[in-house]
Amino acid sequence: MHIEITSFSTLRTSTMGDDQTATAINHPTSTEPPPLLPSTSTATATSTPQKKLTLIPLIFLIYFEVAGGPYGEEPAVKAAGPLLAILGFLIFPFIWSIPEALITAELSTTFPGNGGYVVWADRAFGPFWGSLMGTWKFLSGVFNIATFPVLCIDYLKLVFPIFDSGVPRRLAILIFTLLLSFLNYTGLAIVGYVAVVFGMVSLCPFILMSFIAIPKVKPHRWFSLGQKGVKKDWKLFFNTLCWNLNYWDSVSTLAGEVHKPKKTFPLALFVAVILICLSYLIPLLAITGSVVVDQDQWDSGFHAHAAEIISGEWLKYWIELGAVLSAIGLFEAQLSSCAYQLEGMANSGFLPKLFSKRSKWFNTPWVGIVFSTSLAIGVMKFTDIISSADFLYSLGMLLEVASYLWLRRKYPLMKRPYEVSLRMPGLIIMCLIPSVFLIFVMAVASKIVYLVSGFMTVGGIAFYFSLKFCKSKKLLDFANREGGHGEGEEFKQNPRTRIYDADEEVKL
Repeated sequence: MHIEITSFSTLRTSTMGDDQTATAINHPTSTEPPPLLPSTSTATATSTPQKKLTLIPLIFLIYFEVAGGPYGEEPAVKAAGPLLAILGFLIFPFIWSIPEALITAELSTTFPGNGGYVVWADRAFGPFWGSLMGTWKFLSGVFNIATFPVLCIDYLKLVFPIFDSGVPRRLAILIFTLLLSFLNYTGLAIVGYVAVVFGMVSLCPFILMSFIAIPKVKPHRWFSLGQKGVKKDWKLFFNTLCWNLNYWDSVSTLAGEVHKPKKTFPLALFVAVILICLSYLIPLLAITGSVVVDQDQWDSGFHAHAAEIISGEWLKYWIELGAVLSAIGLFEAQLSSCAYQLEGMANSGFLPKLFSKRSKWFNTPWVGIVFSTSLAIGVMKFTDIISSADFLYSLGMLLEVASYLWLRRKYPLMKRPYEVSLRMPGLIIMCLIPSVFLIFVMAVASKIVYLVSGFMTVGGIAFYFSLKFCKSKKLLDFANREGGHGEGEEFKQNPRTRIYDADEEVKL
């Protein structure tokens, strides 16, 4: 989601089972499937046994990766009026969210490791593009993470004015960030169930508000194109739609932690699409149909004010509490994705082995958690850097779409546990519309965003070649890129692939 730091901010992303076997194949050709990467989530002998993510926690982790609730949809009404906002959140999921979710479902079940989209780009175009994908997506995630503790303190200062500025504010943000990071350290299963609780608590006031609003709804208000004399802001409109229905692929870096990913991942994504779309549409219909205010009042956070109009202050405070819980859920989900991405990249040979280390107590990638948290704390003051998160993510998404289409063309016989039932022309059309929107959003970015994103991209390229040099001189310890795209003598002499057995039933 698109992030702004305001008091009512837009709130916002062993791989193989025991029953799987390995078999040798010839070196992959244009029609043979490529070998999968080695396991990226195998616990060490000294680690606590890993608890896998089951269906319901995974659904709510996806929910927080993408949305975290209807917070932030309000500017769509301000930009284009009730009718177009409703149509946007009704139609846009079919041309934006569903294609992204389908790509994530197919590739995450085909390559069920913690590298996620890094592995996909590597498989399609080689290690350089895999590394650059990792840079774009990781920085985008960390920049988003940096906004959520600030948002929580912005709400707390309404109750405790001491947190408004100065040393108390900075100290509160730091302590809050460290506490949330420690929660992530205790395990992904715990984070998943916390996401379930926080998701339900933050959604309940919107459900209740929608029921209370039913007698007050005037359906003709839904068909308003906005107040006369108010100019349409298409940039704001499409930005709001894009970033409230984005980041579906962020959960792919957790694929190695999911119980029976072959079945669980597609089902979780399917349910999450429905949950998220309804969580946006139902409150939007309820409020636009029952509340009449000036169109320019529809800023981020207006839902709380609308709840007060519909039912009273108690519901407003509940929605504000939900906003804090939603920010925490967003922090935990995106920190998990960043940390496990680093672990997956280390186990795939993109990063030094240090990043693959797991805690002996909780079996979590503690190095990735510490590194991601430290970087987020470091950039919190630099709003220009944080504003480039969406642009970097867009670059990664364009590469992801290209990787998906190229893998379909290059390896048509690859075993895909879940596959989108379209031929290449249909897949191109499915991917074309999201790509056009990504290019549009990037084209209207500010100069400072172009500058920061360009600098980060150049830095990512330099980082790749620096690590390549370190690897060639054996200055750092790296995992073998067995099965990598065009690298590794061991792979060339003894390539491997994985065969999937039938999964057991999905655990809730």
